Amino acid sequence: MKRFLQILTLLAIGSLSLFAEDKQKPIKALLITGGCCHNYVFQSQALIAGVAKHAKVDWKIVNEGGRGTKAMIPLYKNPNWAKGYDVVVHNECFANTNDKAYVQSITKVHKAGVPAVVIHCAMHTYRAATFDDWRDFLGVTSKKHDHQANYPVKQLVNHPILKGMPKDWKTPKDELYIVEKQLPSVTALATSKSERDGKDHTVIWTHQYGKARVFGTTYGHSDATFKDPVFLGYVARGLLWAAGRLDEK
Repeated sequence: MKRFLQILTLLAIGSLSLFAEDKQKPIKALLITGGCCHNYVFQSQALIAGVAKHAKVDWKIVNEGGRGTKAMIPLYKNPNWAKGYDVVVHNECFANTNDKAYVQSITKVHKAGVPAVVIHCAMHTYRAATFDDWRDFLGVTSKKHDHQANYPVKQLVNHPILKGMPKDWKTPKDELYIVEKQLPSVTALATSKSERDGKDHTVIWTHQYGKARVFGTTYGHSDATFKDPVFLGYVARGLLWAAGRLDEK
């Protein structure tokens, strides 16, 4: 019996050791970017530098499809396009792409368990589609935005993703996306009030999509936002949460 207990102890210590080692490994992240309306080269550089202050991440950047509103990028032709990555960050803007098989080649990979971070115009990507696969993946539906302003952000819950965020934080000049629909599987972490309709709209959230964790924020339009340490901080923690590496205490 004593020997049996010793073996169990060794196995437990070994499991804890492997868990600790796994927590220390760099996260392998795929950043998919490109399309209309934003300075994606700068945003990618700023995101990587900002996240590095909070997490060890090995990045691969895919910037395909040009600067238009419609593209079917080569990456997704490979059915194993996300293989080997701990998390995929979507920061692209292709509003008028509406091919169902193409969109499902993305969403089915996430639904099967690949975590994701979705930023700003990812919410308006594929908004012309008459099917809801992409919006189901995001957890929210948004097809328009208010003007650029410095929007106050109201925190709704005590969540580790929001750790260190000032209670009175206002965004740099950014767009407020109008959220028309929010799925029951979404947990809203913070909202901002529209200066036009007076309604509160979710701007930071978590979502369970199939087997995958999804973290989202509708902010991220301007270069100033990607220079802001508060924005970069909560996005970094959102990435850690999606990848299962954030301390939930």
